Amino acid sequence: MNLSAEPQPRREPLALAARNIVQRFGDVVALDGVSLDVEAGKSVALVGESGSGKSTLLRCFNRLVEPSGGVISVGARSVRDTPSVALRRMIGYVPQDGGLMPHWRILRNVALVPTLLGVPNANAVATETLALVGLSADRFGARFPHELSGGQRQRAALARALAARPGVVLMDEPFGALDAITRSDLQAAFDSLRHDLSFTMLMVTHDIAEAARLADELVVMRAGRIEQRGTIASLATAPATPYVATLLERALAASAPLRGLA
Repeated sequence: MNLSAEPQPRREPLALAARNIVQRFGDVVALDGVSLDVEAGKSVALVGESGSGKSTLLRCFNRLVEPSGGVISVGARSVRDTPSVALRRMIGYVPQDGGLMPHWRILRNVALVPTLLGVPNANAVATETLALVGLSADRFGARFPHELSGGQRQRAALARALAARPGVVLMDEPFGALDAITRSDLQAAFDSLRHDLSFTMLMVTHDIAEAARLADELVVMRAGRIEQRGTIASLATAPATPYVATLLERALAASAPLRGLA
């Protein structure tokens, strides 16, 4: 993949840090004193059952969730020191449904953040980024999201998240709603882009195989706390809790050999 003609400079990867994060929704404790570090340029996957706090923690980093307590940092700076709108423009974000503007054409969707940042060639940036994710702007740029397949919409959503060449990309179950073949193709495309563009990634997934494929480390969450963190091999070899052991046993039984365990 040739990135030599890239029309916009990339941001340097930024480290992520969470310190003693607490979040309550009424009487429900979603995060119970969670601390997490992600080194600049690394990829980490948050895994665990529904309701474990994964998505809540992820959304603290772009201030879609304002925690009840603790400190969230992107780079060396607390996110509270940056206006939320400005923060979100410097962080790529891919929600499960893609989050594309349904009444905007695909090229305009992808050009959104470069345009807001005042990039003079925003459409050229969007065109190139669509090409990076396997979509031709000539063919797909003038379409609306509902005119694309599920896989094509997620490719466009990924392009929108990457168009401003962010130093951090957050992904919340980005491939979970896709069929197995489309999901595998998108995972491969994203894995290649992550290494080519060199950004920090934090993702939420229920799919242990996906986490093993795309992330350097897995963080297992349960009931608003972190149970264990490590590579897929270290988790499988030395699970810290019965829950981690059960999670890995079921994942191994349900899928082909996981990357790192073959």
